[in-house]
Amino acid sequence: MSTMLLVDSCSDLPLDFIENNLNIIDTIGMTVNIDGKDYYDDFGKTLSHKEFYGYLRQGIMPKTAQINSYNFLEKFKKHCEKGNSLIYLGFTSGLSGTFNSAMIAKDMVLEEYPDADITVIDTKCASVGEGVLVIHVVEMIRKGYSKEEIIKWIQENKMKSNHWFAVNDLNFLKKGGRISAAKAAVGTMLSVKPILTVDDQGELKQYATVRGRKKSMKFLYDKLTEHMTNPEETIVVIGHGDCLNDAVKIEKYIHKHLKLKKVVVTELCSTIASHVGPDMISLAFIGDARENK
Repeated sequence: MSTMLLVDSCSDLPLDFIENNLNIIDTIGMTVNIDGKDYYDDFGKTLSHKEFYGYLRQGIMPKTAQINSYNFLEKFKKHCEKGNSLIYLGFTSGLSGTFNSAMIAKDMVLEEYPDADITVIDTKCASVGEGVLVIHVVEMIRKGYSKEEIIKWIQENKMKSNHWFAVNDLNFLKKGGRISAAKAAVGTMLSVKPILTVDDQGELKQYATVRGRKKSMKFLYDKLTEHMTNPEETIVVIGHGDCLNDAVKIEKYIHKHLKLKKVVVTELCSTIASHVGPDMISLAFIGDARENK
């Protein structure tokens, strides 16, 4: 029985990584509504990143919808019929009802396929923090680890997925109700950049504020050096919201000062970017325990 991973679009993985691992990975996407039209969030295939960020830069505020149980049911049945053992690494339940949709679908499948081997995991992670887990698990599958060993590793390490987000455009936090209009106006005038993180409940929290883009990018690097535990085994995922040049700057800075296993640069999907806006930079890695502040 083959072990397959089901990953959702909020994992923000590079499309080429997905396509190079189709014998291990299957995908499922959120829905994004822009000006009354629904788009399937499938890592930039249906709605290109360039087109999506063009909408954001015009000030259009997309609406996002969780994955429903029916879509999960279709995916789960497909893998049951193929005889696959399936692990769904799910977007945090602290930010979406998607995990609950997956659990409902699993129960429905088990009524029809009592022997189905489906494991649904609430990663308590979002975006690149979810994606870095997937990258590690894909390596484990390729190395021949058993499903039991993989699940054990996920449960032991998902709360060590440190992920940090440096927001550039305060107006999107204002539109999403995370900060007041007054704070957005003053913060923009003073070039204040909020730093967000995901806590142990899988919820997005403001961790700090810094002044200026360079300082916000340096903050991400400092958190990496503070919380990584084994540099030679550390995989870093850098996510960007249509600001590749800034992501590459951080990548080069990391390579210059640290010897890590791998650094992956990826563009943030439409679901995540809808809430934080363009020009956000994020960084994730498996390190020590998350900070809760």
